[in-house]
Parts: sequence; C-alpha cells; structure tokens
Amino acid sequence: MTLVTFIIPVRHQANSNDWPSLKSRLSQTVASIAGQSNSDWRAVIVANEGADLPDLPPQFSVERVTFPPNELHDINGSDREKVYDAFRRDKGRRVLSGMLSARDTRFFMIVDDDDFVSANIVDYAAKHPDANGWKIEKGYLWNEGGRLLLHHDDFANFCGTSLIVRSDLYRLPATLADADIDYIKSMLGSHIRIGKALADAGNPLGALPFRGAIYRIGHSGAHSKSSSLISTYFLNVAVLRHPRQLLRNLKRVRPLDRSLRNEFFGARAHG
Repeated sequence: MTLVTFIIPVRHQANSNDWPSLKSRLSQTVASIAGQSNSDWRAVIVANEGADLPDLPPQFSVERVTFPPNELHDINGSDREKVYDAFRRDKGRRVLSGMLSARDTRFFMIVDDDDFVSANIVDYAAKHPDANGWKIEKGYLWNEGGRLLLHHDDFANFCGTSLIVRSDLYRLPATLADADIDYIKSMLGSHIRIGKALADAGNPLGALPFRGAIYRIGHSGAHSKSSSLISTYFLNVAVLRHPRQLLRNLKRVRPLDRSLRNEFFGARAHG
C-alpha cells in the first residue's frame, strides 16, 4: 500500500484559453510533488483523452477520462453559485476517477494543477499513519515569477491544495457510476465542505504543524480569477486607508530563498 497518493485533476483542454501555459505550470507542480523527502508516494494526473501533458517522472501515472468540457467553467456570469456548482461537479468527477485508480493508499491529497507542496508532507504522514489527516491551515501565496511569498494563516479556506485525508474516510464508491452527485460535489469537488463533513462524522482533521503548500495566484489561467499580491494586499484602497493593516501585511512577506525553493519547487529532486 502506498502511503500518500497525490491526485491532480486537470480541466478539459477546451476550458483552457492557453494550454501551453497550463502545461508549463503543471510541469512545475509535478516537480514540486516529485521533491518529496520520503519516497512512499505516487501521483495520478486526471486528464481528458487527447490532452497534451508534460513528461512525467517515475511514480506518476495518468488517468484518462472522457468528461465533456464544463460549459460554466469561466467565472464571469451573473449566477456565481451555478458556476461554482458546475465546477465542483466537474472537479469532483475528475478527483474520484483518480482516486478509484489508486484505491490502495493510506492518504489522499488533492493538488491543484498550478500549486506547490512542501517536500515534507509524505514524511510527516509516515510518522502519523493512524491520523485522520490534516488541514493545511498555514501556507504561502506567491505571484508567478515573483521573489516574495506572503504568509497566509487561513489557507485551508482559501486554497484547494490544503487537505491530506485518510483514504477510508472518503468512503469511496465501487465505481464512478455508483457515486451520488452530492457526494461528488461536497466530498471531492469542494475543499471547503469536506473538513466540516468529516468533523460532523466524528473524524476531524488535525492542523499540519508547518506551512504545507504554496497557492500560485494572479496568473491568466487562475480559475479563481485571483489578482496579484501587490494589488490585493498592498495597493488596495481599503488597505491603504488602514496603515495598521498595511503594516500587518508587510510583516507577512518572506523572500523566496533557496531553502524555500528546495522545499517547494522540487530543487531537491533535481539536485
């Protein structure tokens, strides 16, 4: 049995306005995962038939699916809840397809295809194999190409790459066809809902005791349409009107140094 399996759902290629950039970001996420200090892991990329993927290192596999494009993918319509609902359904089906192809694992971690994970996650899981799993409550925000990171201390409510869950707690169905649509959307398509569902069932997740992931924000392919660190946390009118908030934000800044590159960007895996 594998200790940790990372599941990386990739949108339908028709839902990407710049597939080469998505592929480039995905390759960086792959390098991040491959930098784990403990080798007891595997990763599954879930992508549609025909999607052009980067070269993958050992321990990665691809689960090909035939789901249609998400017609409500782009967040620019007036009914945002319909958009989010369609997104949760599409992502949840992809995640479930990946999990069903790798059931023989102790923990699952869902990773968005443009984020980064700490090299120490699998090693921490190895020391606590009987835990329910963990929320990454503390992480980093990073602008693509930037030299600075921003501490974020409510990370699990902000970023999809934030949960490590013991596999049996998902109560996976035998097949995709057996899965209830509400289960797909709430347990697999939403990182917000699953924590509460597990706690309500008596299986609360712990807090990972270190900053476990980096959320890449502000790039053209971001589904959340997130804006840049500078415009959101330093040049925002609301922030500029409150100097204390600006000061607090400045104190959360950390340079992207060699140590962090080694931990999150896969430098360890490439020497």
